[in-house]
Amino acid sequence: MQDVKTRSRPAAVLLTPAAEARIAHLMAQAPADAIGVKLSTPRRGCSGLAYSVDYVTQETAFDEKIETPGGTFYIDGASVLYLVGSTMDWVEDDFTAGFVFANPNAKGACGCGESFMV
Repeated sequence: MQDVKTRSRPAAVLLTPAAEARIAHLMAQAPADAIGVKLSTPRRGCSGLAYSVDYVTQETAFDEKIETPGGTFYIDGASVLYLVGSTMDWVEDDFTAGFVFANPNAKGACGCGESFMV
């Protein structure tokens, strides 16, 4: 019998410390039935796909699961291919606050920044 070695695979999306802190903040305010925060890419906007971050109340079989210090972060299984190699950050300034994505798979984005295409 051959000894099989498994290698852990890297997460599809890298979370910056600021993104992890924001997930912890969201989970501290989450509804009682929330088990984590989920990133998905619904079809929306001028370019076709948008980033959406929402509370999740149950695990789905093909979702990617990332444990962070502040709570569980899920990536929608159908969205993983559009997100592999991306970095998710949380950015705040005097006028705006939100998650920002550096996605090497995006081939373009709409002018308003609400959606992207692959």
